Amino acid sequence: MTSNNRITLRVWGDFACFTRPEMKVERVSYPVMTPSAARGVLEAVFWEPEMYYLIDTIRIVRRGKWFSCRRNEVTGVVSIDSAKQWMKSPEKVSPIHAGGGAPDGTQRNMLALEAVEYLVTAEVRLSDLADRSRCNIPKYLEQIRRRAGSGKCFFRPYLGVREFAADFDFVDDPEAAFAASGAEPIPYEPLGLILYDVFDWRQFPKGFKWLKPEDLAVARARFEAGLLGLKKGEKTKALKDYDANPAHRFAGNAIVPKPSFFQGEIRNNAMHCHPDDVKILFADDKED
Repeated sequence: MTSNNRITLRVWGDFACFTRPEMKVERVSYPVMTPSAARGVLEAVFWEPEMYYLIDTIRIVRRGKWFSCRRNEVTGVVSIDSAKQWMKSPEKVSPIHAGGGAPDGTQRNMLALEAVEYLVTAEVRLSDLADRSRCNIPKYLEQIRRRAGSGKCFFRPYLGVREFAADFDFVDDPEAAFAASGAEPIPYEPLGLILYDVFDWRQFPKGFKWLKPEDLAVARARFEAGLLGLKKGEKTKALKDYDANPAHRFAGNAIVPKPSFFQGEIRNNAMHCHPDDVKILFADDKED
């Protein structure tokens, strides 16, 4: 598939771990960056609800060396309900104790990569929330170029796990940049089943954004206007149900996790993974 809506970022870092989901306890990295991790890097640099990324190609400049380490992690998690309770009653806070010897701490091994570098090419598309003339592809392409070229980001991108920070730069010509990189040739290498994304990419076009207070007020006033003629008790119950429904606080679609995979392979140092060009398999799909 060809399109001029493509952008390329050079991404590199000292360490990376693109965790294989089938490893339940100790982290083991894929040998290359996954499309899901690449999308995370791009969204850290620039993202708006009116647009989204589809990863097209990941070129391997430095595939990195394997190394293992042992880290202190935790066995427990903080639930949303517990956090809400603690906000109301701070004296009931029960923190998770991490570190060596802590009751909630544990040591786990990690098999990761050292000294990696990639050229990530992605297609930029508009979501269904791009309903204004100012929402257009050339505008977003220029914003991505400007931010990435000056090293700006909304939060620090990372390579698989947050402690492995990523550096990045904008690349105008990925072919020329790869040719000048001196990368070790990888003519062909099958990678097997690779994680494509932890969310359903087919839902990305719908977009997602939290509504502003003024938008919420207008929507609630419109809902109240439709309650005219109801009895007081019925009206009170309808308003209570309305306020309890989180769907009234955002526009677009709230995407739930839905892992997907594809058969990855490296050809001439490039892993092609655009969903229009590869077959995406979802974890809950039934076999034919």
